[in-house]
Amino acid sequence: MRRNPTRAEALLWDRLRHRQLEGFKFRRQHIIAGFIVDFYCSKLRLAVEVDGPHHESQVEEDLQRTRLLATHGIRVVRVRAEEVMDHIDDVIEVVRDAIATL
Repeated sequence: MRRNPTRAEALLWDRLRHRQLEGFKFRRQHIIAGFIVDFYCSKLRLAVEVDGPHHESQVEEDLQRTRLLATHGIRVVRVRAEEVMDHIDDVIEVVRDAIATL
């Protein structure tokens, strides 16, 4: 997955990597509680998930996963791949707002 990210994941990674967002270090494809999250900041205990079209058919599974990660103290921010592709600056603001509330 790391070698073949989706276009949306690659675009978001270009904005999160190298501590570009508020100086926080994010990792890609990080394993937490047996799940791989798209992006993770350990200092903030914040996961960012990019949901593509296939997530529309697995809403309940995603909700359960988010709840399970919450039991480990992880906050999950979900963004749609379409939003990343069309409005990356707005997505960055969503993540920035999540950071501000932690």
